[in-house]
Amino acid sequence: MATPRTAAHASAPGLRQLTTPRAAAVAGVLFAVLFGATIILIRLKMPEGVGDSTTWATTRAGSISIAAKLMPFAGITFLWFIGVVRDNLGQYEDRFFSSVLVGSGLLFLAMTFCSTAIAAGLLAMPGGASDAAARAAVSSFGTAMVASTCKTYAVRMAAVFMVSLATIWLRTGLMPRWLVGTSYAVAIGLLVAGEVSMWLTLAFPAWVLVVSVLILVRSGALDDHR
Repeated sequence: MATPRTAAHASAPGLRQLTTPRAAAVAGVLFAVLFGATIILIRLKMPEGVGDSTTWATTRAGSISIAAKLMPFAGITFLWFIGVVRDNLGQYEDRFFSSVLVGSGLLFLAMTFCSTAIAAGLLAMPGGASDAAARAAVSSFGTAMVASTCKTYAVRMAAVFMVSLATIWLRTGLMPRWLVGTSYAVAIGLLVAGEVSMWLTLAFPAWVLVVSVLILVRSGALDDHR
């Protein structure tokens, strides 16, 4: 039952019910492009192993710097994507699975931010350091941190995000079964083989792209029927 204050607010002139703009679904597409470009730039320009080479920090600094600047915008679009997904669930949203969904999404974002920030920090090391051995050791440690943060933690949080959303879709029937099955398959692959290569991280933005396009198509179809 609405309280007098709620009723007064509902009837007050100039107040409107907030609705998610249809264009917000484009956020997932932007995230897929920006995040994918960031991963590709870092993986191509920074060695994935823990070798003692530090030449990449000077010869490939430009590309990694671009990746570090793209990542915040990728994070912003991912937050919008989470909002679009929850809006798409509407009244069918379950608090348990939604809590896991949002938590894993935010942890994924935090891990990717940390990974990119470490890569950017390595570029900030003074190039003329007198102790070459110390510089090489710091570079090797930082490179290992970038790979570990991305492959071990961020990828697995992305997998949990996918499993949570796929489970909601399975129980509610909001999305087709082929997407649910694909989501489970990709998530299990990331959970099991996430540390094999940083390239596997690209499976997540590709999945986000598919989901975003499907939401856009469905929202357009709904608008046509109205």
